[in-house]
Amino acid sequence: MTTFVLIPGAGGSAWYWHRVVPLIERAGHEAIAVGLPAEDESAGLSEYAELAVSAAAGRDDVVLVGMSLGGFTVPIAAARRPVRSVVLVNAMIPVPGETPGQWWGTTGWQAAMRAAAEAGGYGTEFDEEAYFLHDVPAEVLANGEDPRPEADAAFMSVAEFTTWPSVHAVAGADDRFFPVEFQQRLARDRLGIEADVLPGGHLLALARPEPLASYLLASLTS
Repeated sequence: MTTFVLIPGAGGSAWYWHRVVPLIERAGHEAIAVGLPAEDESAGLSEYAELAVSAAAGRDDVVLVGMSLGGFTVPIAAARRPVRSVVLVNAMIPVPGETPGQWWGTTGWQAAMRAAAEAGGYGTEFDEEAYFLHDVPAEVLANGEDPRPEADAAFMSVAEFTTWPSVHAVAGADDRFFPVEFQQRLARDRLGIEADVLPGGHLLALARPEPLASYLLASLTS
């Protein structure tokens, strides 16, 4: 049995994974969604990584899954304990020593997001509905948690790791926040791999949990 440790993005809500967890469990594996203290100015990436490591305590076969900002947490956690692999889901992909605050500029994210918006015919100014929620079912949102802000502490934290373990990356074909072509370029440049593509936007686990869960399970044999 493999344990999937699921790390959320900004806001730190374990609820983000609530549609994926039962699908992994139904396949005979364990899924642990980790909640992070996003609003705590004293907690940065190191503390996030320690929570991921603690969640995996006592497990021998572990896959770390990081979504969006969670892409910074997983390589730090993987440097602290052995893992089978890492899966990045619409994730920020860091290089060693980078901070999330630096990442926006060093990757050319803003220009990529604006270009995708102009090509797609939606607004170039960030709007939560247009960029995050456009493909999430209304009934999921109605029963969900209110978004929480992310304190500056995480964005100012350094990604303290030296190398990546075995890693897979998956991008949402309709991700408006991290456009798919941007994610594919980043995966090639920073990881030397091709990012796979699934249907859906930035919040894949809420909008398209079945394809995402299937991808995570398939990563065990690829």
